[in-house]
Amino acid sequence: MLSARIFFPCRSCKHLEQCYSRATCATGITEAYKADKFDRKVNLGVGAYRDDKGNPYVLPSVRAAEERILMKGLDKEYAAITGVLSFTKAAIELAYGKPSHALDRIAATQSISGTGALRIGGAFLERFYPFSKTVYLPTPSWANHAAIMKDSKINVKSYRYYNSQTIRLDIDGLLEDIGNAPKNSIFLFHACAHNPTGVDPTPEQWRAISEAVKSCGHFPFFDMAYQGFASGDTNKDAYALRYFIEQGHPVALSQSFAKNMGLYGERVGVFSLLAESAEEKRRLDSQIKILVRPLYSNPPVNGARIASEILNDLTLRKQWLSEVRGMADRIISMRAALKTNLEEIGSKHDWSHITSQIGMFAYTGLRPEQVDRLAKEFSIYGTKDGRISVAGITSDNVKYLAESIHKVTA
Repeated sequence: MLSARIFFPCRSCKHLEQCYSRATCATGITEAYKADKFDRKVNLGVGAYRDDKGNPYVLPSVRAAEERILMKGLDKEYAAITGVLSFTKAAIELAYGKPSHALDRIAATQSISGTGALRIGGAFLERFYPFSKTVYLPTPSWANHAAIMKDSKINVKSYRYYNSQTIRLDIDGLLEDIGNAPKNSIFLFHACAHNPTGVDPTPEQWRAISEAVKSCGHFPFFDMAYQGFASGDTNKDAYALRYFIEQGHPVALSQSFAKNMGLYGERVGVFSLLAESAEEKRRLDSQIKILVRPLYSNPPVNGARIASEILNDLTLRKQWLSEVRGMADRIISMRAALKTNLEEIGSKHDWSHITSQIGMFAYTGLRPEQVDRLAKEFSIYGTKDGRISVAGITSDNVKYLAESIHKVTA
């Protein structure tokens, strides 16, 4: 198996070229893009949703929720250690499903977005998980996963996930690595819209993964940063988590509302654990508070109030679900448009992986030297591993992007 790697933003870079040369450095890509004076330049490195004009997007449901909160004249007092209860309750119902037999056994706390949820989870597992202090991450994974777990004093190893030759899931390698890991290890899974590849297991593959994890007694830790944003359906995107619970797995979950509500800077998330009983849930709640208190004392209220207003009001919730489907549909349509344009130009390559992948990111299969050419010759910026943010594709630039990709791959 490949060893895990950590990539850090290259803050010490003195030159854009040096910065851009780092394989997954979004900082370098953005700086190089900003410095480029070409009027048709394209930034495919941004990890945030953009509308079809390439602009940041604030959901109308979020604006409506903000107006309601303002009218209520709420105070700015501290939240409880575990956050805004109306938010965390609604968040776990969104993730685990309602009705669900598991809801009364879930210990949860509001977190500083998904990053904070993962950090709380790492601290909890390091302190209380009795069997293993090693977490297995997919190869590749979101770069910060390894950093967070190592900072939590958890050892990091990897399991095979993405096959660069087929540009698809390496299901055989994945299952073999699950089976070969020491019993009762921790396995981190992307619940949907795998970052950075966009390659997700099918429901059938998830069932096989569940069986392999269960037979080895491993502990599954799900990172769900894109619920609703992946397929447009919040229930479909929660399939893996809910199936694992049906099969009797203990689980931990990190949730983020950065992508699916566009609450990036509000830092809204939840960490939760499934207990065996209501009594164990109470004990877990107590221990989570002990962990959170020295980390950041209590979380910010504004973003949680916005999310709570949306999730708990039937009208706003319906509006939000429509908006998140709209964002997902735009991403899906841009994937289709890129593939269609490449085929119409006459590219002889198989681009079916562009539409079979899901979520904000796509692994194009482009080689580092081809990515370099896109940047230097066509002012199109992405990471050296061929990953692109599909949110950076618009109706105006998709044809130019396809033409440029064709030129560097012909």
